[in-house]
Amino acid sequence: MPSPPVPELTERARRCAERLREAERVLHVSHIDADGLTSAAVGTRALERAGVPVETAFEKQLDADAIDDIAASGYDTVLFTDFGSGQLDEIVTHEFTPVVVDHHQPADADTEFHLNPLLEGLDGGSELSGAGAAYVLARAMLGADAMDLAALAVVGAVGDMQQQAGELVGANAAIVEEGVEAGVLDTGADLTLYGTQTRPLPKLLAFAGDVHVPGVTGNRAGAMEFLDELDADLKTDAGWKTWVDLDDGDRQTVASALLRRALASGVPAGKAETLVGTTYTLAEEEPGTELRDASEFSTLLNATARYERAGVGLAVCLGERGDALDAARELLSEHRRNLSEGIEWVEREGVTREEHIQWFHAGDEIRETIVGIVAGMAVGADGIERGVPIVAFADADEGEVKVSARGTPTLVRSGLDLSAVMGEAARAVGGDGGGHTVAAGATIPAGEEAAFVARADELVGEQLG
Repeated sequence: MPSPPVPELTERARRCAERLREAERVLHVSHIDADGLTSAAVGTRALERAGVPVETAFEKQLDADAIDDIAASGYDTVLFTDFGSGQLDEIVTHEFTPVVVDHHQPADADTEFHLNPLLEGLDGGSELSGAGAAYVLARAMLGADAMDLAALAVVGAVGDMQQQAGELVGANAAIVEEGVEAGVLDTGADLTLYGTQTRPLPKLLAFAGDVHVPGVTGNRAGAMEFLDELDADLKTDAGWKTWVDLDDGDRQTVASALLRRALASGVPAGKAETLVGTTYTLAEEEPGTELRDASEFSTLLNATARYERAGVGLAVCLGERGDALDAARELLSEHRRNLSEGIEWVEREGVTREEHIQWFHAGDEIRETIVGIVAGMAVGADGIERGVPIVAFADADEGEVKVSARGTPTLVRSGLDLSAVMGEAARAVGGDGGGHTVAAGATIPAGEEAAFVARADELVGEQLG
């Protein structure tokens, strides 16, 4: 049997696996983002292969009411993935046995069956995702028979934005190695732009990536002019090729020219170099589809559960195609429209600048399940600063407001911890929150937004000195 991928978590994983094997049946509850869906798929598949009956369910937010409902379900054993650590104070007050497999900041309470990288000194925001933690559990349950699930764990890590300097690191990198060994993953140095599998070249260059290349980014006509000037075979009779259609030489021509354009336009060298990084390809998926590339796969998943269709995303993760994949693609189209409209709304309405943060309140103009994505994508637009954390509000359930915050790796290196900011500021106004250093969220009572902003601004100021 291959050695465990994350030795630091071996003992915790073993205890959790043994408890799950002993269960007559398991309720598996997971979060609704791409990391949560892949966590659910990895955990569900592991339990099925181990012969343990499992029912899988999803929660947008693991609050006291949701935990009460879980307790009332009649299951003696409940597996939580991609959340649960931060809610252990509430979970342990119920009669069922919790098995918590998570990577978010733990609460003060604990349980015997708790698998979280933060408990062993690993960074849950950059070294191991929720799906990665679920994979560690699956390996403890199944040994080498779980290694094919590494591909889903990598999709979860990419969806959780865990790449550091263009690649997955730490425990995530160990899982990548196992996926390559199992033949389900390929890696390589390539353009890190979103859409290499599915987008025509001008759209790929104009609407993807964190690096703003003047005259190309956000400018499809400019992108076409840039491509037309290159000595490369970039078109067919039907129109522009996609990146995956190009041969290695033409890819090198485009990538080199794009890097030169970025540098000549004043993009700092360190930033321009992030145009190229490590890409993660799902070797068993069909080329030219959203499922072939880990980034595109994760976006497809985000477009399902965030629109109350988590079952569709789970089905795709578990290998169903046909109707499930068609439904996911339809949801993805809707998701893209909503993101585009959301970004346009933020650009039109603008943000409010405090001393240390910037923020906007979308009310019911942007769905609360995607307002954080919109906030992150809007950074860099006119009037929205790149080097300042952004906080976004949107109406949630009656009497509540969803808060999402996004930062940058540079700010995190300077001391920013949005998980701590969201948690403390939310609790100060009667809510709760958490997440990761670079991206976090909270739920607060409606009407407390001003007090929340004041406290969050104060906390960010303290962190960044």
